[in-house]
Amino acid sequence: MELRELVGAAGVDGRRLRHVLTLLCDGRWWTLGDLVRETATSRRTIEELLRAVELERNGERFRIPLAHTPEYQDLLAMAPGPEDPVGHLVPHYRTVLERLEALIAKAPRGRHTLDHVAATPDTVLRRALLLGARFWLPGSRLLCVGDHDLTSLAVRMVHPEVEVTVVDIDDRILAYLDEQDLGVRTRWADLRLGLPGSVREHDLAITDPPYTPEGIGLFVARGLEGLKADGRVLLAYGASERTPALALKVQNALSSLNLSYEAIYPDFNRYFGAEAIGSAADLYILRPTTKTGPAVAARLESVGTAIYTQGPQSVEAETGHQAIELGDLEPDLLVGEWPKALPQPRVKLGTWLAKPYLGKQGAVAIAVPAGLEAALPRLVLAAQSAHVRLYLPEPLHSRGPLEALAPLCEIDVRGAVVDVTRSTPDDPAGRIAHRILSRGHGKMANAWREALIAESAGALTKNEARALIRHAAPWADDLTPLEAPLHRLTTLPAAIDASLP
Repeated sequence: MELRELVGAAGVDGRRLRHVLTLLCDGRWWTLGDLVRETATSRRTIEELLRAVELERNGERFRIPLAHTPEYQDLLAMAPGPEDPVGHLVPHYRTVLERLEALIAKAPRGRHTLDHVAATPDTVLRRALLLGARFWLPGSRLLCVGDHDLTSLAVRMVHPEVEVTVVDIDDRILAYLDEQDLGVRTRWADLRLGLPGSVREHDLAITDPPYTPEGIGLFVARGLEGLKADGRVLLAYGASERTPALALKVQNALSSLNLSYEAIYPDFNRYFGAEAIGSAADLYILRPTTKTGPAVAARLESVGTAIYTQGPQSVEAETGHQAIELGDLEPDLLVGEWPKALPQPRVKLGTWLAKPYLGKQGAVAIAVPAGLEAALPRLVLAAQSAHVRLYLPEPLHSRGPLEALAPLCEIDVRGAVVDVTRSTPDDPAGRIAHRILSRGHGKMANAWREALIAESAGALTKNEARALIRHAAPWADDLTPLEAPLHRLTTLPAAIDASLP
């Protein structure tokens, strides 16, 4: 298509194309990715424009030859775009931005099965600045519902008076956040299965979830679950200018939660990647209403596991329950999705993790769907029974995260079946770890204190035991084994050793 015809056909949305042309004519060399991110225009749209102009190239970079730029002057967008609400503050935080650049460069690489796409350091800083520009933050509490972008670190650097908690399914991210020692509280959670019980009554929540209606609806609902009644949810969501129907589906998912839209900042977030949506996303500020609570409860009653755009838990993936044979096990309880013909009582995975199941069961069979491998140690920790068998969709080639449960149980991996049998170590540190891990839903510090006193034959007082624990593991006060990031469980034996008088 000829250039003027292409720009004319875009109508009022032609400003995007004019912006791209303006950059191509400014004398600088551009890569396709830089153009996408700078203009917040989808890769496909920019590629159409590039086919309609003559370019000169320098490796992977290109521009319109300076001698030809006068031919395009009548098509350029000379007026500036919408003003960034906090862009004028960024120069005052140059040191913070440089530190964020280094932290983001060293952070664990994104996992495509979790729809990870990294926001730019500038975006992460501006999120923190916008929070301070719009809300009174001293004494406030912020919940990051997933934090691959490290927004929590930016907030703690810019607003150290804010208490920040991160919930995330990726144990690598939680360990990295703790390594920075900036006072961020970390909690493990698969939001499809529930929000940690200690994560409540926050003033603000921020999330950059999977960009599907299912993902947006779930992450925002969990953020609302962790808020006070008058809190706010900040949501990053972007869609291509070519797919308004998809944006409508997502906004319908938000509307079903009965939220008020206080603000939408267009193209506020920029990313390294996500070129199909212009490497950009809007920032929504959402406020709950009196009708939000019941809507959230209804939404969370129908949570599915397929919420991502890629991988075994994508919304496009083949769903349906795996065929499971119990083999020689005669369980007293079934956890997860099982054939209806089986006679045993059953409970949903989310219910199993949320609270101790009534009574100790002789044997428990747990069906683990594809994509929930990170939940394996937590599914075991939720049990009160002596024998748990996990049925996986694929063979488990290593014990991996289950190694952290060594003080609690013996683990036998047989392909896609894992048998877990309770056992008690015979050394003091092992016995203490066993007691802590046996109470998956209880606070680690409480069980730890009781175990220390018991091991000392009553020589320690409660206050003395508490002091030893706080010195060895200050993170354990209000943390339960089920909520604990994997690195906390893995290093628990060493921390217990340090706490022994």
